[in-house]
Amino acid sequence: MKSYTGLLLTSFICSAGVSFFMTPLVRLLSVRLGVLDTPGSAVKTHKEPTPVFGGVAIYLGFMATMLLLRLTTNFPTGTLYNLRALVLGGSLIFALGLIDDLKRPEGVDYKPKFLVQILAAALLILFGLRMRFLSPAYVAAVVTGVWIVGVTNAFNIVDIMDGLSASQAAIAALGFLMISLPTEELYVNFASAALAGAAIGFLPWNLSRKRKIFMGDSGSLLIGFLLAGISLGTRYSDVNDAGVFAPLLILFVPAFDTFFVSLLRLNQGKSPFLGSKDHFALRLEKMGFERGQVVLMAGAAAAFLSFCAFLVTQLPLRGAIAVYALVALLVGWVGRRMALVEMR
Repeated sequence: MKSYTGLLLTSFICSAGVSFFMTPLVRLLSVRLGVLDTPGSAVKTHKEPTPVFGGVAIYLGFMATMLLLRLTTNFPTGTLYNLRALVLGGSLIFALGLIDDLKRPEGVDYKPKFLVQILAAALLILFGLRMRFLSPAYVAAVVTGVWIVGVTNAFNIVDIMDGLSASQAAIAALGFLMISLPTEELYVNFASAALAGAAIGFLPWNLSRKRKIFMGDSGSLLIGFLLAGISLGTRYSDVNDAGVFAPLLILFVPAFDTFFVSLLRLNQGKSPFLGSKDHFALRLEKMGFERGQVVLMAGAAAAFLSFCAFLVTQLPLRGAIAVYALVALLVGWVGRRMALVEMR
């Protein structure tokens, strides 16, 4: 096997390169086909019709890297088995998102979307990717399925501002890589490096003013699903049992937005499945921050929480509990401030 670090770097560069160079091509295809996200409703925050095939480039970047690794690296059977689960499940979720993008502006109804997501989650579980700290097995399977579907949709929900979902995905993937690297969980390490590269390769085009492109549901659902699958593949409680909650810290920003928005909508008597402008990012914008500042703040928060996740897997139990307590206090304070912002 080649140098381990070199292979990880190759995975990142390959995925980032494919994603970066394919994005303008799929943007052109999106324009030619007329597949655009038009600002035709009150919940849209952009002003001009924008191509939405960015997820295609992210998918191609990730899958090209998986193919390269398969052809050039002699992985153990278990690693190949786990990567195959991500490839198959991720392809199913990508197809769902792509159909949703093609059917704009109506999109796919939430019921069949949930059904396909449940099937993709079941696929991961059948391949053995599930929460190991729960028993009996059926309880672990149910909770794992809820986790996968929840994280998948969290990245779709948080994708309401240029650069937000992609930057969160890249930071989360690097967070999982940071935790799994010492344990040499190969499938987590290489999938994390590939996903981080694919997200970062897409980012410059998503942030571009002249050649802007959105990742669409094909991208946001895909990265959420892949991160959910990646989170199931490494050990978090070798030092203390409280480390099992580390993935929640790594994915906390999109998870917080999902919970926050759903809670506010239910409190207002609205369906949590309907769009609204209750997102934390839009509330920060309402407070006077520019969009670039909001994305940077959210990225800094994600990086801080990923470091906290690393700490809770390394510290003794008391230290881990102290980290969780600090995060809980900060989240409570931020959540209260966000809820006070009037959104009309």
